[in-house]
Amino acid sequence: MKNQILAISLGLMSIGAFAQKNELKAAEKAIKKQNFAAAVASITTAEGLLGNMDAKLKSKFYFLKGQAFAGQKKYKEAAGAFNNLMSYEKQVGKFRYSKKAQPMLGQLTKEVSEKALKLYNQDKDYKNASENFYLTYKLSPIDTSFLYNAAVSATQAKDFDTAFSYYTELKELGYTGITTQFLATDKETGEEVNLGSKAQRDLYLKTGKYSNPVDKKSESKKATIQKNIALVLKDQGKIDEALAAMAEARKQNPKDLNLLLANAFIYNDLKQMDKFGELIAEAIKLDPNNPTLYFNLGVASANQKLEADAIKYYKKATEIDPTYRDAFLNLAYTITNERIAIVEEMNNNLSNAKKYEELEQKNKDVCKAALPYLEKADALKRTLDTVRNLMNLYDTLEMFDKSDALRPIYKQLKG
Repeated sequence: MKNQILAISLGLMSIGAFAQKNELKAAEKAIKKQNFAAAVASITTAEGLLGNMDAKLKSKFYFLKGQAFAGQKKYKEAAGAFNNLMSYEKQVGKFRYSKKAQPMLGQLTKEVSEKALKLYNQDKDYKNASENFYLTYKLSPIDTSFLYNAAVSATQAKDFDTAFSYYTELKELGYTGITTQFLATDKETGEEVNLGSKAQRDLYLKTGKYSNPVDKKSESKKATIQKNIALVLKDQGKIDEALAAMAEARKQNPKDLNLLLANAFIYNDLKQMDKFGELIAEAIKLDPNNPTLYFNLGVASANQKLEADAIKYYKKATEIDPTYRDAFLNLAYTITNERIAIVEEMNNNLSNAKKYEELEQKNKDVCKAALPYLEKADALKRTLDTVRNLMNLYDTLEMFDKSDALRPIYKQLKG
């Protein structure tokens, strides 16, 4: 009885093996005819028998599966099959198909990376670009720059959970993003040119058309990755975690202006203008001739009702950049804000002629102080608001010829 059961069992195994081989042969023939749908159908049937395949058939199965899905441009499935093949053959120590699969995997990587770049640069489809950059990374794990691109694209798509996952993976991998440029000077133009690789640059140098070879390394992206983790956490509403992540980023590069500003603007979003102002002041020490920093410090001061400080910082911004329209505009508006309290006091002293006249003159003095800054802002770019506010100042200062000249312009802009 035992012998009979054994015979039946062996018979079933041989039938299973026969079925496996038949399905793989069918898939192989379909691939040669470029009938990839039929190949996938056979592979799908064979997959149900995968647990009973011997090492040789299993390797062949993964190889054919990769080819079949690659033919259908189903890159994710193809990549998974080829990676399973290489992992499996490494495990068993016999490389029957890995060498054949390698160039196919290379072609897949090229196609997917080109698709990802098109989706990002031309189509602005950041979500699908992210998926394809990540798939490129999975096809070629040695090139972690694709994972970085996937993270950036996910951020652009506002897919913050995915972005966080990718940035965290980069951090765990110790990704730096440091690259080396092999530069040389073009003797004819005098420009420094990136010549690709060291070997290629050596060839160009031998022509005598280039000189002064220089190797230039890019800065590490470690702190930037940590910053991006912080910004994603902020967008997820995890403020305490975001601030902790930003603090860690700044430890890695305390003199990085962009990191400092990113940290500052988290506080700006939180309406913590005291913290925002402190960090902007720190940024000014790193870049003392940056008018935007003084402008932002002016905004922070104005939001804290520190008008004198705001005026001082706006003026500094205009001194550095005489075309900084927003600084001129904010300067004028910050000065004229003083009129609110003056006009209110005037209304409370309608029966006190002497006090009223004093307040009226004070109101005119404020208008006179603000006028040149508003005129400058209007000269840099005229808008309905600048014209309306200029008319108000001119009328208050009894400069009716100027306000009358603006009235038809105001009507035209309003209409």
